[in-house]
Amino acid sequence: MADKILVVGAGGQLGRELVRSAPADIDCEALTRARLDIADPAAVDACLAEFAPSQVINAAAYTAVDKAEAEPGAAQRGNAEGPANLAAACARSNIRLLHVSTDFVFDGTASVPYAPGAEPAPLGEYGRSKLAGERAVRAALPDALIMRTGWVYSAFGNNFVKTMLRLMSERDALSVVADQVGTPTWARGLAAALWAAAARPALSGVYHWSDAGVCSWYDFAVAICEEGLASGLLHRAVNVRPIPAAEYPTPALRPAYSVLDKSATWRALELEGTHWRRQLRAMLSDLKDLEDA
Repeated sequence: MADKILVVGAGGQLGRELVRSAPADIDCEALTRARLDIADPAAVDACLAEFAPSQVINAAAYTAVDKAEAEPGAAQRGNAEGPANLAAACARSNIRLLHVSTDFVFDGTASVPYAPGAEPAPLGEYGRSKLAGERAVRAALPDALIMRTGWVYSAFGNNFVKTMLRLMSERDALSVVADQVGTPTWARGLAAALWAAAARPALSGVYHWSDAGVCSWYDFAVAICEEGLASGLLHRAVNVRPIPAAEYPTPALRPAYSVLDKSATWRALELEGTHWRRQLRAMLSDLKDLEDA
């Protein structure tokens, strides 16, 4: 009998990639927020009773980093209360939970990649809500697996890559922050890591996943322009100028350095990290295929 795994938050960019890449030997059930609001405890209980999965992958989240500063209650509801409900329900039914968190639980003052055991110190409401979710999950379900990631993008939804492509098609020049450093993560690769984790039920605790390599938002934007031209998604070069974050103030503070140490995760999942630029090229090919279809 196939292992039944429930994906919640299936309408988001990670959720859609999880559904697209589900292994053939998995009975994958996928629910969007319209079908399951994990902040509703009764709905969570009813859902788990109906589907009776052996594992749940939680890809549901409140991801509006800047908006969270004005809506801390909404961020806590989506990122802390919801996962707490899910973990408690999974604990009652002996269901394994894989929960996705963020690099924004760190303050960015490090100079080397953050290990899973590094001390969190979030700068804003989004990071605080995600850290509260992590702690709630571990309190209710100590054997849960938490996968932190960052700078996620895909062919679906709203993200930095698609925003850059749109602006580059409209403008002759862009200014992009050059003093915030991290690692982009194609949601397809993150989905593959989560499926690999699902296939290893003995794994628990905190893990980190992003693609390999390091860049600033400016470096990422330059690469998007170059790869967009090569793929035919862009038809003219755009001047991308580096600026300090101080010249582009946002409601939420962002870590200046949010590179994650993935070495333990790569070993545990028996996966090799792929450089972010190769992943960007693959995502743009996927995006072009979807647009041409």
